[in-house]
Order: sequence, then C-alpha cells, then structure tokens
Amino acid sequence: MQVQFNSDSSVMGTENVADRIEAAVRDKLSRFEERLTRIEIHVRDENGPKHGGDDKACTIEARPRGGRAIGVTEHAAKVDDAARKAANTLAQRLTRHFGKSERHGHDPRPDKVMS
Repeated sequence: MQVQFNSDSSVMGTENVADRIEAAVRDKLSRFEERLTRIEIHVRDENGPKHGGDDKACTIEARPRGGRAIGVTEHAAKVDDAARKAANTLAQRLTRHFGKSERHGHDPRPDKVMS
C-alpha cells in the first residue's frame, strides 16, 4: 500500500509532522492494507495565518483495489487531531464498504438457484 502525504506550508511546523501523521494513519488502516492500493493524506490550515478553532483540516482518500476512491475530511484545532479523526472515520467507512462487498459478492446457494 502506497501512502502519499500532501500539506500546505502553514501546517508544516516541525519536520516530523508528515512522518507522525503517516504512521498514525498506517496504523489505523493496517487491517485494510491488502485491499488498498494507495492512501492520500492532505492536511491544510484553512484560515492560514488567522487563528481559529477547528481550522486544521485533514482529508484522507483510500483507493480500494478495483474500486472507486473513498474519501473523508475532518476538522480540528490541531493537525494531529484532524488526522486521527479522519483515520477513524475512514476506517469505519472501509469496514462498511468491504463488509458490503463480502455480503453481496458471494455466489448464490445451490438450493436457491432459479432455473
């Protein structure tokens, strides 16, 4: 699973922000690793130099093998909190997505096949 990290210049306060957020997202989504081709993480400060509550945003987009991208965006006062919230929300969506494909992607039971 490939992970791509993107951010605007106002978010990068320390060097390890990208490493820290990428590690947290990888950890949260590790159970889906075999089913995903790529994860894109985008963090930004929506107010720039103006400070405000919940102005940091994190968008995470997961690309399932052979499927359409699934994305979420969360906001918080700190970039790490926004990333944590986005990873949690994406994990829930992926659980539902893969759960539905498993429920609906099976072969019909032999005794239920209509002739």
